[in-house]
Amino acid sequence: LDFGYIFQNANFVLLGIGVTIGVSLVSITIASIIALFGALGRLSTNSIFHGMASFYVSLFRGTPLLVQIFIIYLGLPQIGQQISARGFPWLGSLFILTAIQSGVLALSLNYGAYMTEIFRAGIQSVNRGQWQAASALGLSRMQTLRLIVLPQAMKLIIPAVGNQFIAMQKDSSLVSVMGVWEITYRANRFARKDSKYMEMFLLAAAIYWVLTIFSEWLLARLEGRMARSDTR
Repeated sequence: LDFGYIFQNANFVLLGIGVTIGVSLVSITIASIIALFGALGRLSTNSIFHGMASFYVSLFRGTPLLVQIFIIYLGLPQIGQQISARGFPWLGSLFILTAIQSGVLALSLNYGAYMTEIFRAGIQSVNRGQWQAASALGLSRMQTLRLIVLPQAMKLIIPAVGNQFIAMQKDSSLVSVMGVWEITYRANRFARKDSKYMEMFLLAAAIYWVLTIFSEWLLARLEGRMARSDTR
């Protein structure tokens, strides 16, 4: 191993940390919103909403994330061009996304499908009697969900979402295939240029490892704080 080469080019790869974390933070936020609505759909007694949510979860959990990235980044513009050719350029332009936008959308939709089950389980963990009590007090279902159910469900949901965020930081490396200048793409630039694959990808792996350890530490502190608040 050429450790001198690693230290010489480490700063270039480290500059990708901001992009990796940024993409992951935006994606996990959007995925959480999607998951909440997905969970409500899965719990709905309306067969249409339930069916749509179930189809979404099945589709995005049953297909590879990388394939989803390619469909969004390369496939959607093809649809956009056809729409524009039919005289709707403003509508067609909505299907043409940048690499980062495509990556965020793919990660959000993919993780939203997995997190739908997390949110559903969290909501179901709240005693059904609380729904009935809230209804007796005149609260609507949305008020009950917002004021009573979700605050309790979040104690189970947040740790699980934290674990999903840790996994997403690593899966965000897949956006490198679109040329997004995150950790993996930057490492690959030098690896291919100087045939230093072992050196550069070991460096990238070490960075992801450190990010994972730091994220796990933050999550453990958050869980500890939540546990202490429960005992008060």
